[in-house]
Amino acid sequence: MTVTVERHRAAGPEDKEFADRLFQGSVKRIDLLAQSPEMMDFFWSYAGSAVLGRSLVDPRAEELESWYAVVNMMQMGSAIFRRAAVTEGSVDCLINHKVRTLPATGPLPFVNAGTWLTAFFYAIVCRDQKRMTELAELPLDVLRASGAVHDEYLLHWVSALQAYWLRDQARMVDELSATFKKSHPDSIRVAERDWVQQISYPPVNLFYRFLNRDHAGFHEALVEALELHKAYWTADEDREEDLKGVFSLGILAMACLAYDGDFPLGVESDYIPHHLITRDWLGEFPT
Repeated sequence: MTVTVERHRAAGPEDKEFADRLFQGSVKRIDLLAQSPEMMDFFWSYAGSAVLGRSLVDPRAEELESWYAVVNMMQMGSAIFRRAAVTEGSVDCLINHKVRTLPATGPLPFVNAGTWLTAFFYAIVCRDQKRMTELAELPLDVLRASGAVHDEYLLHWVSALQAYWLRDQARMVDELSATFKKSHPDSIRVAERDWVQQISYPPVNLFYRFLNRDHAGFHEALVEALELHKAYWTADEDREEDLKGVFSLGILAMACLAYDGDFPLGVESDYIPHHLITRDWLGEFPT
């Protein structure tokens, strides 16, 4: 039997126009990248809002524009780290159907562990193995050099995912163990504890169930993760009205890994668009 976790927010009559504005605005900003490459962090954030807008009005990702928005985020995330990995010259990046030549940046404040996780999760959702490998091979020192202040578990989580994709079993086990230990409430020093426990940690638990081929455990953890996501984003009025709450990238990425690994998910939720999990848009256009 399929379990359905209802999303706390549905699209209203004016949201379609709002989502269209966000999407078109993100495309316009992408076209400005070549002349304003220093604005990449702002353009990346705007593209993320476009994904949220599309998720609000098209919760199952049934429309092509939703796939466009997700692919644009994936391509921009890849470009951010391709630029950060080098300190001289330029890099060529395919973004929104065009190859864009962008200057190298080396490490930057926003090129941190949180941004890496977002980029890697989008690459998982898009099943872009080449970009996943590129991100997995990024030296952790690039992230450390950002100067970002965050809890220790985040870098261990990044390292665990890198090791998984590069098939470094010993490193993956060590880093995942450290992720569990350092994400314990007693170890949290920077982030809000409820954000860690309800938003950031659940994908770690899902990943662990996935690695162990624990179908029943993954199903249970998936339902719990979605309920925790919902609880976090309905805890007060401000959160409930925040567009970020309509979509859960981390949970979606883990669901995509499980689906590709032939796990019977048995869960439906508008927080994790169905057609992104089932990769129905794959191959629609070159990415």
